[in-house]
Amino acid sequence: MRSSAIGLGLAALLALAAPAWADQQQDPELRAVLEHALATTRCDGHGDRFGGEVFFKLHEPQMRRIVQAPTERLDILHSVYCESNAIVARYRAEHGVELLLTPELVLAVIDVESHFNRYAVSRAGAVGLMQVMPFWPRQLGIDNRLFGSVEFNIRVGCEILGYYMNAEHNDYRKALARYNGSRGRREYPDLVLTRLADRWRG
Repeated sequence: MRSSAIGLGLAALLALAAPAWADQQQDPELRAVLEHALATTRCDGHGDRFGGEVFFKLHEPQMRRIVQAPTERLDILHSVYCESNAIVARYRAEHGVELLLTPELVLAVIDVESHFNRYAVSRAGAVGLMQVMPFWPRQLGIDNRLFGSVEFNIRVGCEILGYYMNAEHNDYRKALARYNGSRGRREYPDLVLTRLADRWRG
């Protein structure tokens, strides 16, 4: 009886000490969303040409200070612009929803999550530019090495963020907190939104 009480007390202390994490990218519907997206979403043709040129001219100079390799820098900008626009177009067509997933928001998330290091690995094992959780390759039947790919990592990260933006009715703070696994806390959303305002405003 005493050991049971001690166990319950310890569990209560751990619960109090732990952050108010949400699903940590494990929402039951998210796997189906990713499977569908990986089978159908393609960058080509998404986003108007003029808008893409403006996006590149605005953000490429800033990116030069962070990503030294020109090819990698352009790959990141291209993938961010194309994937975010592709997801917005799909949600509009399939659900009649106008998703506020902007390429600038994605840049701010990448900046905070990995500082544009495609090989970044967190203490929790999240990988790549958008710090995608490590269980996804197994669940999706995908080679782990794909998560080091600029295009693939951004595609998966954008899909997860887009899913949360839709689930939270375009509430940036709630969606960002769920993406980071810190639901109910403001630190991470505030950091991303500050980075968006300071560095990546369109």
